[in-house]
Amino acid sequence: MFQLGKTIVSEEIIENDFVCNLNACKGACCIDGTAGAPVEDHETEILVDIYKDVKPFLRPEGIAAIEEQGAFVKGEDGEWETTLVNNSECAYVIYTDDQIAKCGIEEAYNQGVISWKKPVSCHLYPIRLREYTEFTAVNYHKWEICDAACELGASLKVPVYKFVKEALIRKFGEDWYVELEEVAAEHSKS
Repeated sequence: MFQLGKTIVSEEIIENDFVCNLNACKGACCIDGTAGAPVEDHETEILVDIYKDVKPFLRPEGIAAIEEQGAFVKGEDGEWETTLVNNSECAYVIYTDDQIAKCGIEEAYNQGVISWKKPVSCHLYPIRLREYTEFTAVNYHKWEICDAACELGASLKVPVYKFVKEALIRKFGEDWYVELEEVAAEHSKS
């Protein structure tokens, strides 16, 4: 672990490689599990505000779950998260013709309907954040459904932190990311 400003960062985001391989996993991170994606406090308002614009992109079962449970829910851990359909897949999931799970929020963003890409936790994956009083922990989340992403990342030699560069800059800023690159360069020498 090392410190960058008010973050404590795991070396695993430098030492491990990762590039999503949607053809292999079919977007399993959005449909497997028993909890929705983490949602930051300020993002709850955004989800409510954009729902009417995102709704046309969503599946009927996602719409039903959101209209019954809300645009976000409080998880078992007491934190905000995206709503689920049948306690499994994210309510914002849509599917491509070849059955790859994608994000309906991101599709609305890509088509210029909204200006918010998606919850930062989704954008950052496989990095997960944990907020503490004095700092934010920046960790690599390993999940077997991402084995193909690890293999693809290794073959392309793309470390986790480079794969999620845009999301890290979105969350922590350009200066923070430049410092991370400097730490990564030093780390690779040792």
